Amino acid sequence: MAMPVAVANKPSFVEHRHLRFLIIDAPTDVNVEAYIKEFKAHNVVELVRACECGYSPERIIKSGVSVHDMPFPDGDPPPDAIITQWLALCAKTFAKGNPDKRTIAVHCVAGLGRAPVLVAIAMIEEGMEPLDAVAAIRAKRRGAINARQLHYLEHSYKKRGGGGGCVIM
Repeated sequence: MAMPVAVANKPSFVEHRHLRFLIIDAPTDVNVEAYIKEFKAHNVVELVRACECGYSPERIIKSGVSVHDMPFPDGDPPPDAIITQWLALCAKTFAKGNPDKRTIAVHCVAGLGRAPVLVAIAMIEEGMEPLDAVAAIRAKRRGAINARQLHYLEHSYKKRGGGGGCVIM
């Protein structure tokens, strides 16, 4: 009997007000069922892939989770078009205060750069200060967000909405 395959690295659950995120590293076709189990445990309804992926999303979609591709270069902050897509997904998923406690899972290759920076942007839009958002994420995912991304969040990112769940103005 084959041993069950586990997730490669422990997923990081990050919550701020009604926002709920699960930051993960990239699944593979071999361990995707272990990730689906994590998704069910955290009520994940959306999965954002912030990198080019080598696995099929078919089993994830069949489990009831919508998959969104929002790739951007490793080590970089996200381009404006990706931020717009991301914030629209957050607004839809966390609408009306998120009474159903839905969660968005997000991954890049290792879950340390692109995925956490997207989560930080959502938290900033919800009213959190950039350095507080980074600290909250790093408390759950050690090593998250590189120096370039940190500089972007602290000095270059311009909040778009007025809070209330990733509202785009």
